[in-house]
Amino acid sequence: MVKKTPKVSVLTPIYNTRPEHLRAMIESILNQTFTDFEFLILNDSPDNTEIEKIVLDYAKRDKRIKYSKNDKNMGITPSRNKLLDMACGEYVAIFDHDDISMPERLALEVDVLDNNPEIGAVSGFLRFFDCKKTGSLHTCPEHDFEIKCTMTSGCWFPHTASMLRKSVLDEHNIRYEEYFSPCEDYQLWNRLMDVTRFYCIQSVLVDYRNFDGNTTHKTKKRMDMLHTVIKADVSGRYPEYATWFKRYTDKAGTLFRLRLFGFIPLLKIKNNKIYLFEIIPLFKIMWR
Repeated sequence: MVKKTPKVSVLTPIYNTRPEHLRAMIESILNQTFTDFEFLILNDSPDNTEIEKIVLDYAKRDKRIKYSKNDKNMGITPSRNKLLDMACGEYVAIFDHDDISMPERLALEVDVLDNNPEIGAVSGFLRFFDCKKTGSLHTCPEHDFEIKCTMTSGCWFPHTASMLRKSVLDEHNIRYEEYFSPCEDYQLWNRLMDVTRFYCIQSVLVDYRNFDGNTTHKTKKRMDMLHTVIKADVSGRYPEYATWFKRYTDKAGTLFRLRLFGFIPLLKIKNNKIYLFEIIPLFKIMWR
């Protein structure tokens, strides 16, 4: 009897994750409305027996969890690549160790990829929590052209909420590049821009835990430097995207609008603020 492979592989490297964050993260995946997945959890802090026990306890109750650990600490980029090589799913869902996925996240992303074979990367909005910016959103334009234009100014496509078509990565020999860590996600998008199309679901798919102990805060200086390097590379290779982005955002700072039925004003992003009906200010947004 041939063993059925899962539709989706959820890939999560963990490293000295706080137990309460780890439990919340795991449960958010196990409670997905879409159920045809394997959940690969790779421990890059192999001496941490506490988090190992937590994962193994969940794995006893749910066989979709496949736990492994590195012999020694490898770092985030080699761990991400190891997970990619282990994945059996047609699609791979990227998910960081202290975030929370909305229950319909996987279902919505699978639907996009199943019905749009030209799209190789799909994501959705992030909502900040556990910090002073709680409630703020990391948003992104919906369609490929606008997404790629925004890439010339930064890493706007949310990584921890993304799902990728694994065949695109394999066919083009694309993996995370350790030199660019901790901006390995931005460099991955840089590589994928040549070979596939992007799409962003216009709703919150992941609650993003933003606190002083996470990677973004710990490695900010190196992240800022590499972010500048990748941004320059993207802009240099895609001058037409950079020109469009500058011209569009120079128009009173408006980034993009969302209209119902194509003409009823609903949302507008202008000068890093979201406006309801294009006139009522709601809140500020944060870009990395």
